[in-house]
Amino acid sequence: MRTWSLMAIAFGASMGFSGIAQAQDPHRPVIGGIGSPVDAMIFYVAHGADGACGPGCSDWIAAEGTVQWDTHKRLIAILDRQAGRKLPVVIHSWGPANLNVATSLGRILRSRGIDTTVGSTEVDACNGKNEADCFALKRPGGPLDARLKTLDVACDLACVLTLAGGVHRSLPAGTTVVISGMEIHNRLAPNVSEERRQGLTVRFGELYRIYLHDMGVETELLDIVDRNSEAHRQTELPASEWLRLHIVTAASL
Repeated sequence: MRTWSLMAIAFGASMGFSGIAQAQDPHRPVIGGIGSPVDAMIFYVAHGADGACGPGCSDWIAAEGTVQWDTHKRLIAILDRQAGRKLPVVIHSWGPANLNVATSLGRILRSRGIDTTVGSTEVDACNGKNEADCFALKRPGGPLDARLKTLDVACDLACVLTLAGGVHRSLPAGTTVVISGMEIHNRLAPNVSEERRQGLTVRFGELYRIYLHDMGVETELLDIVDRNSEAHRQTELPASEWLRLHIVTAASL
């Protein structure tokens, strides 16, 4: 089942693979192997002022881009390089995410005892540089002096599933949490029979419920996803639902 995956989809005027929209630069280098998009997620260490990422926190791992089939390998690599430091992971995800990998990221983070939140990392050295040059600075993994932007940030379904892996997880006040639907996708063989699609959807749904239960998140979240898949819609979760569903472990600031 490695090739098969569930992809997050958003519904607007037409249905297609999509997450929360993000401007892309076609000159940004491809990160992963064959079939990996130009905006596949990267990880790098950022350093800011005291308290930049919370009380007593000035260093964090920025997770930036689209969750794709090989993203978990880059997460393991950056964590292995921290010599035991448990830096929080700050998620900034967008695009047509592979939800299987998003749950893999969550399990890796939980096994390493990592905290999670969301935000946009703004690297000081990127000021005045284009996307390709800025990316070249980030790709080696840092550390890079940066600021953490937590205003007007968004967290899509892949973001929520990854966030769920954090031992302690939070969302800044004002975060837009959008839960989309999902559909079966095979990046190597796109033609999927309806019978096969339905069977895999049920199987993956079972696995995601186990994942949410293991992470301490209410499985009701997947009920919302299922309804959105059927109705071709997406749902914005208000802050009052974050704690009730245990998406976060404490009231957001």
